[in-house]
Amino acid sequence: MEQVRQIIYFKDYFLDFFNEQTEKVKEKIDYVLFVITVADRIPGKFFEQMTGTDGLYVVRIEYQGNIYRIFCCFDEGKVVVLFNCFQKKTQKTPQTEIDKALKIKDEYFNEKMNTKRK
Repeated sequence: MEQVRQIIYFKDYFLDFFNEQTEKVKEKIDYVLFVITVADRIPGKFFEQMTGTDGLYVVRIEYQGNIYRIFCCFDEGKVVVLFNCFQKKTQKTPQTEIDKALKIKDEYFNEKMNTKRK
């Protein structure tokens, strides 16, 4: 399968969470991220845009009744930048996690702009 998108991690937000998971959960996360990189159209069960968040997306992962969410955005079309993630324990996504993701997204683009200016 040919890679359609590239995934990058901004700082250690994603990796800190990922490294704390069991091997089986890591395998499931890796599988979903692989699908995102190779699928022409990402299946809706794995990926959706958060309404009212100005370009914030969420990767959806389910494993053995547990639900995990990874916030991300697109950069330069085919690059998916991963931000914070969490294990979802309620029906509704906690506003604190959305706010954190938006803050990290702003941090990412601010750092990117500052790097280009140099």
